[in-house]
Amino acid sequence: MTEDITIRMAQSDDAESLARIYQYYVEHTAITFEYEAPNAAEMNARREKILAHYPYLVAEKDGRVLGYAYAHEFYGRAAYGWSVESSIYVDKDARKLGIGRRLYDALEAALRKMGILNINACIAVPRTDDDPYLTNGSVAFHKRLGYEMVGTFHQSGYKFGRWYDVAWMEKILGEHPEKPAPVKDFDRF
Repeated sequence: MTEDITIRMAQSDDAESLARIYQYYVEHTAITFEYEAPNAAEMNARREKILAHYPYLVAEKDGRVLGYAYAHEFYGRAAYGWSVESSIYVDKDARKLGIGRRLYDALEAALRKMGILNINACIAVPRTDDDPYLTNGSVAFHKRLGYEMVGTFHQSGYKFGRWYDVAWMEKILGEHPEKPAPVKDFDRF
């Protein structure tokens, strides 16, 4: 199971693994709307940018990175400071082992320490039940973790010669006081 999985902060030498995991989703699924898989250098640059303020975590077993999750700024306006958008990718051969839940549990714990109150997830949604590139698995996964559906943008992404809807889901991490404390940067561990 997942007892022997280590969750830790992503490091620069994880870049090849991050690129390997993400490449599958770019090239074979509509889970991400990128058309070209970024190389390890680009993945490392993205990791560094996110880690300047937010958590970027990996799940590792026996020295192999099996998945990653991170949160980043939500729309870049001061009033959104207590909200983030999350992303998660698990190695295609390590899905359904509880790694995603472990990553998100650790991500949420880190975000709570920062003072983040809302996590938002942007999820591609198939328009038919028989789509070869996308299922409703991501929506079901987020529902199991306590996320609620907020809304759907119709035919917002085009990939593999077809249109996809985009669902937004949210999870409230804490109370929303009248005067919230400032959000702290991620404390690297």
